Amino acid sequence: MLPVPQLSTAIDQADARIGEYIRRTPVEHSPWLSEATGGEVYLKLENHQLTGSFKLRGALNRVLSSDEATRGRGFVAASTGNHGLAMTHAAGLIGAELTVFVPTTAEAAKVELLRKAGVEVHAVGEDCTEAEAAARAFSDEQERTYVSPYNDPVVIAGQGTLGAELARQLPDLDAVFIALGGGGLMAGAAAYLKTAQPLIEIVGCSPVNSAVMARSLEAGQLLDLPSQPTLSDGTAGGVEAGSITFELCQELVDRCVLVQESAIADALKAFTGRHHSLIEGAAAMVVAGLWTEGSRYADKRVALVLCGANISPSTLSGILAA
Repeated sequence: MLPVPQLSTAIDQADARIGEYIRRTPVEHSPWLSEATGGEVYLKLENHQLTGSFKLRGALNRVLSSDEATRGRGFVAASTGNHGLAMTHAAGLIGAELTVFVPTTAEAAKVELLRKAGVEVHAVGEDCTEAEAAARAFSDEQERTYVSPYNDPVVIAGQGTLGAELARQLPDLDAVFIALGGGGLMAGAAAYLKTAQPLIEIVGCSPVNSAVMARSLEAGQLLDLPSQPTLSDGTAGGVEAGSITFELCQELVDRCVLVQESAIADALKAFTGRHHSLIEGAAAMVVAGLWTEGSRYADKRVALVLCGANISPSTLSGILAA
């Protein structure tokens, strides 16, 4: 496992490398959530990031770290959507070829955006782990570089730049809520935050319908579990066997909160009405995660990472109309 102090240093290096290519997303106080919880709640607005999610940070760090020979051969990625969009942007900056593998269950709107960008897209399997395996096999066959959405220390360091920003913006937090999927964002952001603020509580949020990493942390071993459809599609699916994120999450995550689908929908609808800002299901899931805690964080200073804004118009309109 990559030691946390070493990862924190790599995050500082990534922060310098990708700084001019990303949006330094703001932090906003939420009077609504503060009143509802009795705490002091802040929102890290990564839903305002270029390409619509935090995934751009890791993709850029991986692509910009590569040598000329690697760039010339091109890249391969596996994604439920956001990582693919991020890799499309990153590869486009340097003129590199990109092929993206997606599960057949990926949100159609995100897949359509990839195709419109001219990316070669292959739909394989119902779970992201199947798409990841196919992408790795294709990259080996084509002698191109595979970029995992989470199981890559360079990608994790890129995602960790979000934690570095948040530590500078809010240096005295009691807790931070972060979406927990494959663990790339969690591992990177939590590593930096724990280094900067050792007493901070790291809370991982997962949908009940697809909580593979959360269940694995509870069991003490990485599990191969089925996933059901979820509005939090950005965190959906299994975790690649042997992923380096598992041990990092074991060390860094203090507790997990599991969220029902109805709560995600309610949170998305309420947030849109209160903050007049667009978020996707994985970000709404984090809002719902704090909601489910009731007054546990009364008188605490808490940040929620709103990880993205990529939600299809049909999904959004269905929730708002319900």
